[in-house]
Order: sequence, then C-alpha cells, then structure tokens
Amino acid sequence: MLKNTLLILFIVPLLLLSCDNRQKEKDLLEREQQLLEKEKLFAHKESEYQALIKMRDSIFTRKDSAKVMTWPEEISGDWSGKVICTESNCNDYVVGDQRTDTWEFDSDSTQLVTKIINNNNLIRLYSGKFENNEIKLNFKTDSAAKKKVEMNILLNDISDTKIRGTRTVITDNNCTAKFSVELTRSSK
Repeated sequence: MLKNTLLILFIVPLLLLSCDNRQKEKDLLEREQQLLEKEKLFAHKESEYQALIKMRDSIFTRKDSAKVMTWPEEISGDWSGKVICTESNCNDYVVGDQRTDTWEFDSDSTQLVTKIINNNNLIRLYSGKFENNEIKLNFKTDSAAKKKVEMNILLNDISDTKIRGTRTVITDNNCTAKFSVELTRSSK
C-alpha cells in the first residue's frame, strides 16, 4: 500500500506538470503567432518605406537634372517699354496709338516668361525664348476665350540699355496690327 501511495504521489505531480507544460506550450504558440503577425506588418511597412524613399529620390533626381531656364543677365529684370502702333487693319488698334508699361523678364520653373505690368497690375504674360541673340515672345488666348488673339514679339536689336523690335497682333476676325517696341533698362 505504501508502494501504491508513493506511486500515486509521484505520478500526480508529473501529470500536473505535464498539464502545465501543455498550457505553457499553447501560450508559446500564441505568442509565436503574434510575433509572426507583427513581423509581417513590419515587413509591409518597411517595403512601403523603401518605395517612398525610391520615389523621393527619383523626384530629386528629376528636379536636379531638369535645366532651369533663365534670361541672360543683361536681359533679366525690369525694363520700361514703349509700344507704338505702326500698321493696322483692326478696329481695336489705330496707327499712332502708344502704350507705356513695365516689362519684367523673368522665369518660372519650366520656361522663360515676360510680364507686362501697368500700375502694379499684371496685364499680360508672354512665354519666351532667347536664341541667336534674339528674344521671341508669344501670347495666345486659350480656346475658351470669346476673342481669339495671338501676339508675337521679336526683339532683335539688343544692347545694354535698349532693346528694340516689333510686335504683331492677330485676332480671330483676321485683322493684323503691327507695333514698334522700344525697351529702356529701368533705373531701379
């Protein structure tokens, strides 16, 4: 009987320990699953992060590789402009009409521009090109405008203090007006 009691006393703790080991094993498996889920989530976030890094780098690479266009120093800046109508078959423009504005040779991130300013108000924005020591400016109304107008300016007499050339205005009712343009460097 003592043998049986000893045997029972020895087996019962072993059974209790084995039950406890099963619970611990179950807990460990759950923890392992949670860790695997966290690792998957972290790996996903890491791949998103790497994709964002690549996108950022490609944007900076394009920006750095894009050529920023600027007017030559002798042209860039403000000029006082006088425009006089020399020819016209339009009702809107009369030979002898003249206008005085400020012309600002500037650039945005993609192109050369010239702003025509009168009384601190932007009147017109021309897109520009400078090639073969000539300035070519263009303005065209958009397709939704009631009146279609295209203006082309060729400035081909360029010195340090004066720029001269012509402006041609063509409207949708096929009238054409030509102007002489004379710009004098502003003393600002």
